[in-house]
Amino acid sequence: MHDHAPSGIRGASNQRLLAISLALTATVMVVQIVGAVLTGSLALLADAAHMFTDSSALVIALIASLIAARPADDRHTYGFQRAEVFGALANAVILIVLCAWIVVEAVGRLVRADDVVVDGGLMLVVAAVGLIANAVSMYLLSAAQRRSINVRGAYLEVLGDLIGSAVVIVAAIVIQLTGWMTADALASLVIAAMILPRAVVLLREVFEVLGERAPKDTDPALIRSHLLGTPGVVDAHDVHVWQLTRGAPVFTAHVVVAPYIIAEGRSGELLTSLQTCLAEHFDVEHSTFQLEPAGHEDHDAHG
Repeated sequence: MHDHAPSGIRGASNQRLLAISLALTATVMVVQIVGAVLTGSLALLADAAHMFTDSSALVIALIASLIAARPADDRHTYGFQRAEVFGALANAVILIVLCAWIVVEAVGRLVRADDVVVDGGLMLVVAAVGLIANAVSMYLLSAAQRRSINVRGAYLEVLGDLIGSAVVIVAAIVIQLTGWMTADALASLVIAAMILPRAVVLLREVFEVLGERAPKDTDPALIRSHLLGTPGVVDAHDVHVWQLTRGAPVFTAHVVVAPYIIAEGRSGELLTSLQTCLAEHFDVEHSTFQLEPAGHEDHDAHG
């Protein structure tokens, strides 16, 4: 017996937000690349590379969102929502590669510090443009990222860009006021240090989903307690909770019912009560219950 109600959290709204953020990110990326060439700033180039990574990541996120919106079929009975998780995995890998590139380039700059010349004034202007664009993108994605691991990946990258732009602004001010060119390479290392933890957090969340762990905000023991409190329920076993992607939990359980439930033909009524309990108290819209008469669990190979 199943409840296949759609989660209602996927669709055109996420795709539109991702597309707008992509347009903003790609535009600022071009501005920063030009600015890096004109100023000689590695920090700007690192921020531009991060923007390029974000553009690629947003394209991946957008494609994954389109795939995830496809309806289920006979071969993909749960639909395609797991595509969002693979998109987030690709984003995390891109972030790690980017981090390594920035570190190598920054160390090279520190070694040949005497040969580095950076135009702090223009660097400041370009970084300020990036800061404003990232703030707008973050605002657009802030609500959707709470419901989609895919959008969350894009949101985290834009957040990193915003902080990165702020770091570049500080470095530009230091260069402009003191002429200390090393500030540019140090700013690049700071950006790299911010990228790595975000990538690790995103990877951990991806592995939790792929490893079919229970969502962090879901307590299987508490759910079982609620089920046992339902009139007519004698016991509950083989309780499993996992998620297809962020915001799409799935629940299954074998529920042992009192003899009068079956004798009086009230199995449907009980099933509705159980599904309503999960939907209202635990925000689980996709639930599967196997109702069993007392004694049947002794013959259950999975008990």
